[in-house]
Amino acid sequence: MDSQGVEPELQTFLLDEKSKMKECLPQDIRKSSKKLDKGELPHLNDIDYFDPFLDRNIEHPTTNGETLTHLLKASLGTGILAMPQAFQCSGLITGIFATVFVSFVCTFCSYSLVKCAHTLYRRTKVSSMGYADVAEKAFANGPEWSRKFSSFTRQSVLWLLFVTYFGTCSVYTVIIASNFEQLFLHHMGFSLNIRYFIAMLLIPLILLSYVPNLKYLAPVSMFANLLMFVGLGITFYYTLSDLPSISQRPAVGTFATFPTFFCLTVFAMEAIGVVMPLENNMKTPRSFLGVFGVLNVGMGGVTIVYILLGFLGYLKYGEATESSITLNLPTEDVAAQVAKVCISLAVFCTYGLQFFVCLEIAWTKIQDSFEKTTIYHNYVLRTVMVTLSVVIAVAVPTIGPFIGLIGAFCFSLLGIIVPVIIEFATYWDKVTIWMTIRNAVLIAVGFLALVFGTSNSVFQIISTYSPDAPQVVGNITHTAHTAAQ
Repeated sequence: MDSQGVEPELQTFLLDEKSKMKECLPQDIRKSSKKLDKGELPHLNDIDYFDPFLDRNIEHPTTNGETLTHLLKASLGTGILAMPQAFQCSGLITGIFATVFVSFVCTFCSYSLVKCAHTLYRRTKVSSMGYADVAEKAFANGPEWSRKFSSFTRQSVLWLLFVTYFGTCSVYTVIIASNFEQLFLHHMGFSLNIRYFIAMLLIPLILLSYVPNLKYLAPVSMFANLLMFVGLGITFYYTLSDLPSISQRPAVGTFATFPTFFCLTVFAMEAIGVVMPLENNMKTPRSFLGVFGVLNVGMGGVTIVYILLGFLGYLKYGEATESSITLNLPTEDVAAQVAKVCISLAVFCTYGLQFFVCLEIAWTKIQDSFEKTTIYHNYVLRTVMVTLSVVIAVAVPTIGPFIGLIGAFCFSLLGIIVPVIIEFATYWDKVTIWMTIRNAVLIAVGFLALVFGTSNSVFQIISTYSPDAPQVVGNITHTAHTAAQ
């Protein structure tokens, strides 16, 4: 459904606009439009027709397949391992429908953000924008009251993105080190402080961060996807063996535990921070939207995998379901050890994609502040940022709960609430009753995620740092803190 509430939402916005433009332009202009020099616009009756994608110049654009690979890696993160626990909170049958609902909300908000960006490209005659740019331009070109908040909105989005994804990078080092620490203990018979394992990741992560752009990072994401699928495949093998009857598990969870399901699922599936960088680097950005566009295909596949693992994992282990499904696998089995190694390496590879979001924000800020910046300075920045993320993890290896708090707060705003407000600001002169009702529901969902996610994370921090504090049932695990990566 679009802003008029008649056409389906998942009809491509760009193709509609393109077809309308072709109807208006003379045949000779249509034939020669692809041959225009950068910045040159065809004219008809003193009206400028601007195609932002003809004007876009990318040195190393990504194909649809490479973009889909990045999107899958951004959404199929370690949060998927907490889906059986999420289904424990929601019940088997309710979990299926609730997961579809959460996926629809996340996908719709991402779709809405990109659709608004494409509208603003033409309105402001620019060829690409980041998330913060879209927010700023939407407010600057919106109703009178919003224009004075355009700069504030931009800075808020930038800070929320940077803090969330930089914190995610730090947590990734802890997750990788924790898995290898368990394997080291099993095979060597003695343990080392987890800080040693975190520190050993410094050089490999720096080298990974040196991958220059998303084009060259695509093979890394592909490798990470393969590793994750191998790890998940082994996990599915264990969950499918000796399954009990569905009647032995509750079909519907309790109202008290359902907010935990919602938080686990939202923060595992949300990948709003990588949506605009992926679209900006595409060779054919029109293909990002549409019924069978990259966004819908990727999120559709992710939703199926989330439902399958959540359903089968909870059906298999019931009330014994751990915060991460890999903890239910028998450590003495070689296959289970392989699964842990594969998933750890997949998380390592995913670090590069999450880091790219932080790097893009920081590098843009430096370029705006200093005139003489070179590729040398770019790689110095990469080295400093990776080192800082590892140092934070070494200093506070129990950083997970704090990042969970940041993730709960930031992703509720970035993933749901802000895209809805951007749509209101972009189409402020075309707001319908249906758009108002739909977006009001989405904002309510976002605030529920904000309140319950933040409260769950606070309770987990209390449980982690106060040994005498009562444990919170169904608290958000560290696997969900990484927000869908």
